[in-house]
Amino acid sequence: MEKQNFNSSISAKISADEAIKRISNVPAWWGITFSGSSEKQNDTFIVKMGGDSFFDFTVAELIPGKRIAWLVTDCHMPWYSDKKEWANTKLIFDLAEKNGVTTLTFTHEGLTPDVECYKDCEPGWTHWIKTSLFSYFTTGKGVFREPTI
Repeated sequence: MEKQNFNSSISAKISADEAIKRISNVPAWWGITFSGSSEKQNDTFIVKMGGDSFFDFTVAELIPGKRIAWLVTDCHMPWYSDKKEWANTKLIFDLAEKNGVTTLTFTHEGLTPDVECYKDCEPGWTHWIKTSLFSYFTTGKGVFREPTI
């Protein structure tokens, strides 16, 4: 049986090109400590969640109006036994626009129910995609909370 990667979908009245721009403006919807650049393929950036935790990303794929994929090149998750659990996983944002409405399907490839952080990461990603990113798409402002991922 194939492992089920975490995924979540939203639809909003926004162009796919504008959605890509907003996804790439990571601090506006993820509300974390951010450094680097996330706007072009091969850009690199770092997300910090507090303490000595960090996630290093590379924009592995960018297809305008269609897809963004971020590869986690390194990480440190001190609250889990496998501190590198996200390393070599991908955050994938697939977009499809129809009649002025864009549907985003987010997949965290490698985040499956059998990994330790799933119990925390599943509600975290659900918030960041369905609440914060959706709000950023529709109102121009993300909805922040204390991060759990």
